[in-house]
Amino acid sequence: MRVLLTGASGFIGGRLLEALIRDGHRVVAVSRRDTVSGGWGVQHLSKDFSHALNPSDWEGAVQGIDVVINAVGILRERGDQRFELLHHRAPAALFTAAAAAGVPRIVQISALGADEAAATPYHRSKKAADDVLCSLPVEGIVVQPSLVFGAGGASTVMFTMQATQPLIPLPGRGRQIVQPVHVDDLVDVVMALATRADAARAHAGRRVAVVGPEAMMLREFYEELRAAMGIRAPARFLNMPMRVMRLVAQFGKWLPGSPLDPDTLSMLERGAAAPAQDTQAILGRAPRGVASFVAAGSRGDVAQAARLRWLAPILRVSVALVWLIAGAVSLGLYPVADSLAMLRAVGVPASLAPAALYAGAGLSLLLGLLALLPWRGRWLWFVQGAVVLAYTVILSLRLPEFWLHPFGPLAKNLTFLAAIWLLHEMEPEPSRH
Repeated sequence: MRVLLTGASGFIGGRLLEALIRDGHRVVAVSRRDTVSGGWGVQHLSKDFSHALNPSDWEGAVQGIDVVINAVGILRERGDQRFELLHHRAPAALFTAAAAAGVPRIVQISALGADEAAATPYHRSKKAADDVLCSLPVEGIVVQPSLVFGAGGASTVMFTMQATQPLIPLPGRGRQIVQPVHVDDLVDVVMALATRADAARAHAGRRVAVVGPEAMMLREFYEELRAAMGIRAPARFLNMPMRVMRLVAQFGKWLPGSPLDPDTLSMLERGAAAPAQDTQAILGRAPRGVASFVAAGSRGDVAQAARLRWLAPILRVSVALVWLIAGAVSLGLYPVADSLAMLRAVGVPASLAPAALYAGAGLSLLLGLLALLPWRGRWLWFVQGAVVLAYTVILSLRLPEFWLHPFGPLAKNLTFLAAIWLLHEMEPEPSRH
């Protein structure tokens, strides 16, 4: 089959692309940037949903296509990426153009909750596109997954991170209902609906809920997820009053990359659950339960990566505080005369000692403040490491007795350097796009 796949570089779309290639289909992979891995039978089409809002924008793309799969979706609005554009107007234009071109089948990946009771822009925009598809004279199938779990998913990162914490914060008492589905099961369902005529005919014109085998409370999900990652210690929870959670969500709205904002909290409060009959019938088996979400051989690695996501910020703040405290102490909390004497002891001329003292204090304060900023690069940790190493070498040559000090002022630099090195390695490399 010749398949037009939108969102081909995304969390779900990328896996669909792999499945389509594996099964020998020819794919027109649509994404905003040329980041789709190619290969035999794959044609990349660069198109920005934010600007492809009319059927005429899709007329050439849908010619000769057997099935369209729309996997474009955002959880948060950013810049020109708006729900109304990406979830509604662009998909509606694509579906209309595909139907006019005679494309026989269209599969829309929507979301559970995109129904008459939808209350958030995310759900309402999804529903608007779903309604357009269901009104067209094609085999249109709306797939509505619940919470999707899988490596690389934004919600997966958040839930695995929180599940490994010694004290897991819960909104209210954690009684919100979820029914997570593994991304591989979702991909299998979409592949069946897109490429199998029997499955497509049986579900044409329908909204198909794709869910895990059973609904559970959020606190139960955390407990099962901990077990899936091989964590034996029982989960301990911190019940957060909903008024506090709403304040946190308001703050999260302004944090880039944060999965929590007022809308996502509202969707969590509403819950996302549905009967699993359609999922099981299409798969021909029961969907995976949470216990099998993490492969046995990778449990330790997944748990460690999840722990590092909340431990790394603690380490970063700790390193920043060391610099800030050192700078404040050098500015006068420690006797200035003693600081100047130490500078003279390491070879700084008396006339330059005051300037060196305050320059060093200023550098410490600057490095501490930079470490707290959300935008920073690996260069910052490299500079910090170079400064600590320079201090250590100079003091080792001029005041070697500090290695024998009972408080270990120089020996502790080894730990500090290791912490900075770890932060350097964990800092994301800049994007090339």
